[in-house]
Amino acid sequence: MLEPHGPDGAPAAHIATTTERGAFALARCSCGWTGPARRSRERARTDAHGHTAPQPAPPEI
Repeated sequence: MLEPHGPDGAPAAHIATTTERGAFALARCSCGWTGPARRSRERARTDAHGHTAPQPAPPEI
């Protein structure tokens, strides 16, 4: 799946939400990413936050 792009051609910000499917909650993002189904809504929120949090830069060698 292609990532959505903003009007200037730059990748759009990730917008993660949680949804419920029966007894399970899962995180979904505007980029198409989907987290695992969880019985705990809080764990699904943590998955969403982990996906949208800035990733540390790799160490320079």
